[in-house]
Amino acid sequence: MSKKPNLTQPTIYQIRIGGQLGEQWQTWFAQMILTQADNGDTLLTGPVVDQAALHGLLRKVRDLGLPLISVIQIQSGQADALDASS
Repeated sequence: MSKKPNLTQPTIYQIRIGGQLGEQWQTWFAQMILTQADNGDTLLTGPVVDQAALHGLLRKVRDLGLPLISVIQIQSGQADALDASS
């Protein structure tokens, strides 16, 4: 039996972009946490309330002109493990 998504809780996403974003971009990405990966990528991790909000984030990434590497939906508690493996 597949698990139904909890519609009352936002989904956590991790968006990986090629290139480093400085702290000044934190306000532009609101509730997302910006983390610099060892390989020079930037990870944006945080809650996304719905698909429209996810598309809004992806438009912001596009507007930066930096390559979008990946978009991953993660479970609560997985974000730390993904950051550590970067």
